Amino acid sequence: MSSQTNESRTERRPSQERQKNSRSSSSRPVSGQENALNDSTDPSASQTKTRLRLFSFDSIQGAILPIMILSVWLIIDWSGSIPKTLLPSLFSVIEVFGKMLVSGELLSHLGFSLERVAYGFLIGGLLGLGLGILAGLVRKIDYLIDPSLQVLRLVPHLAIAPLITLWFGFGEMSKVVIIASGALFPLYINTYIGIRNVDNQLFEVSDILQFNKWRRITKLILPAALPNILMGLRTSIAVSWISLVVAEYVGAYQGVGFLINEAKQNLKPEVIFVGILVFAIVGKVLDSLIKLLELRLLNWRDNYQG
Repeated sequence: MSSQTNESRTERRPSQERQKNSRSSSSRPVSGQENALNDSTDPSASQTKTRLRLFSFDSIQGAILPIMILSVWLIIDWSGSIPKTLLPSLFSVIEVFGKMLVSGELLSHLGFSLERVAYGFLIGGLLGLGLGILAGLVRKIDYLIDPSLQVLRLVPHLAIAPLITLWFGFGEMSKVVIIASGALFPLYINTYIGIRNVDNQLFEVSDILQFNKWRRITKLILPAALPNILMGLRTSIAVSWISLVVAEYVGAYQGVGFLINEAKQNLKPEVIFVGILVFAIVGKVLDSLIKLLELRLLNWRDNYQG
């Protein structure tokens, strides 16, 4: 009996060793699996790559509609159904654009416009961000300033621009103030809403972690409100760019808005289309830069991508 049990034990040992070897070999990931595991352990990096791929693919898809519009423009031009004084030829617009670009006239006007937008956006954006943070954090300040700001927000730019020009004159100050008034409200509203929409459970966590007021604001409230703040930043830049046209229509002698207004008075539709094209291109570039910043700062979000 003892000899038989010893033989059975010796027969079981090699089978058990083979099972251990097969388990260890199956548990070891190959090089491709190791890379997949590393990507799964770093979700923020994979999400950033995915969003950048979607962003580039969406950019390609976004060119389809402009190409269709240009094609329709060419068909209308070749058919001659609309007079040239109302809709100039696409090639004549491109020709005028090239001449103004080579001569430096277009870049000169664009430089004045960008400088005004930069000053106005910085003043209005910083003021809107600060007021939004104060109104969002302190209820008494909210009751004090929010009703008045909501009333001023509803006043059109074309209505308030003559008054600002009367107060600040026809110099650069009035133009910067008009742009700043447009940049203030979108950033104020989005910052205020972002802070007020912070989950109350996060404040309970901060109490458990014994955060002071400064750490609660910088580590909890502002990061949670960052998506709304960045949305307000995009909207604020867009409104600043629109306010520039209103500002340069009133007593300006340089700038893309002045260029369009002068071309309207001199019946030069090609120059008007060049100014519109410059506004569209520069506005899209600024918006895309903010969108890339948003993808960079909000790579931790795992939201619906469509």
